[in-house]
Amino acid sequence: MSFKIATVLALATLVFVEARTVQDREDPWDRMAQALPRLPRLPQEPRYVSKGNRIVGGFAIDISEAPYQVSLQRFGSHNCGGSIISKEWVLTAAHCTVGASPSSLAVRYGSSEHAAGGTLVPVARIINHPKYNGNTISYDFSLLQLKQEVVFGEDAQPVDLPEQDDPVEDTTLCKVSGWGNTQSVSESTKTLRATYVPSVNQDECRKAYASFGGITETMLCAGFKNGGKDACQGDSGGPLVANDQLIGVVSWGYGCAVPGFPGVYARVASARDWIRQNSGV
Repeated sequence: MSFKIATVLALATLVFVEARTVQDREDPWDRMAQALPRLPRLPQEPRYVSKGNRIVGGFAIDISEAPYQVSLQRFGSHNCGGSIISKEWVLTAAHCTVGASPSSLAVRYGSSEHAAGGTLVPVARIINHPKYNGNTISYDFSLLQLKQEVVFGEDAQPVDLPEQDDPVEDTTLCKVSGWGNTQSVSESTKTLRATYVPSVNQDECRKAYASFGGITETMLCAGFKNGGKDACQGDSGGPLVANDQLIGVVSWGYGCAVPGFPGVYARVASARDWIRQNSGV
């Protein structure tokens, strides 16, 4: 065998061994995760990192069109949405706050941008719903008490709440807003966006999510059968409003705006008494 051929074979063997070594060093979970369906709003742990920031299939709005909307910030970066329910209380999702300390959180209100403008207020206290379940995402509610009272004005107002167990009629047109993923590189990453979605029959939604464990009576669904409009990553904890009432809190779902899978929201009416008992609102 010539020296040149031997050298080529030796190099080829070295490359093959290195490739195998790199493959062996890979985390098998990385390969497994690539094969799993996307469940961006179905966290097993709190998501503290925003991944893009927009509503899917929506339009830009001014904060005065949703003056109850806030950006929940963790360590200075947008993490989730939330809703002003009084001068000192904000309602958001428990999966946004479980494991967080009040000192790591702040709320920006009165601004169409999550990173500038308005007023940034530190969080003094976190009250997660005692029945919150991180596996089923039931009772996905969290109350945040602010260190400073909200100054009400055109760009900052509390949203009305339903009474305990108030029903939501099927096909009720709802507005969802936030700074969550738009799934479009052409849309702004700075300003507040919103979209309108109809509420979905509870049994239909239960069937749609049967393979994911279904939904509970503490949840409601909203979205079009053909998809196209929805909340997404970064919108969690934000408001779903109908008839000027906060009927839902952005909670979870399969993908974002996927046909056949409406967005799932924490049903505010299911926790109305708990909100009143803990916040006085």
